[in-house]
Amino acid sequence: MTPPFVTTDWLAQHLKDPDVVVVDASWHLPNGARNAQAEYLAGHIPGAVFFDIDGIADTSSDLPHMLPSPAEFARAVGALGISEEMTIVVYDEVGLFSAPRVWWTFRSFGAKNVVMLEGGGPKWRAEKRGTETGLQPREKRRFEAKFDADAAVGFETVSANLRSHAAQIVDARPAPRFHGEVPEPRKGLRAGHIPDSTNVPVSLVTENGRLKSPEALQAIFAERGVRLDQPIITSCGSGITAVTLALALEQAGAKHVAVYDGSWAEWGARDDAEVES
Repeated sequence: MTPPFVTTDWLAQHLKDPDVVVVDASWHLPNGARNAQAEYLAGHIPGAVFFDIDGIADTSSDLPHMLPSPAEFARAVGALGISEEMTIVVYDEVGLFSAPRVWWTFRSFGAKNVVMLEGGGPKWRAEKRGTETGLQPREKRRFEAKFDADAAVGFETVSANLRSHAAQIVDARPAPRFHGEVPEPRKGLRAGHIPDSTNVPVSLVTENGRLKSPEALQAIFAERGVRLDQPIITSCGSGITAVTLALALEQAGAKHVAVYDGSWAEWGARDDAEVES
């Protein structure tokens, strides 16, 4: 598997390579005060295109930023000037928050060499490297999308797992939300968690906008009782930090990890879904 990160030094050296494309994958919580697209227009890594997580999605779904069809994904990223053969460097302006979701999405649709910028936009800016403003149109490319059906699971699979226990469910939300001690930030959702799931808040696996070392991650998952040699399904609020958790699991050595794309946005809204708190 391609190492998931490149350094700011590497990107600075390869920024103008014709087969390298930089993708700003910034996304912020709906109840936050930040606007990712406005921030992109105000300043981004030179040549970067903006990946709209809520726009390059299944917009027919009531659920937020669900994976689009292969054809829709191919059309959208092809319009951004990206092909599956290019080296795709994804970053976000938190450090390591939404970039993993877009990295995983590209991988899930067949990108052959997609990586993330270690430290993201904050590290790039802290090093006083150049930025530019406005839209950055690129020549359209053809993206040949081939979806990996093992990358994501839906409600039916997770619901069936309550009986089969074929996979461990690991939830990336903060502990108070997992335990139902505070209301969910999205309206209309019950509080609590999927029965028999394990809580590993994403804040445990990241530090200062970066992923912790494989050894540290292994210790965290062992302390939480997560078996890396057994299948795992990750979940969160709406499928963003579930991918960061899946990335952490892979770096710790897990081999069979899938993301519950609907996550709590779906599970917590369904009356036919069992909930524990």
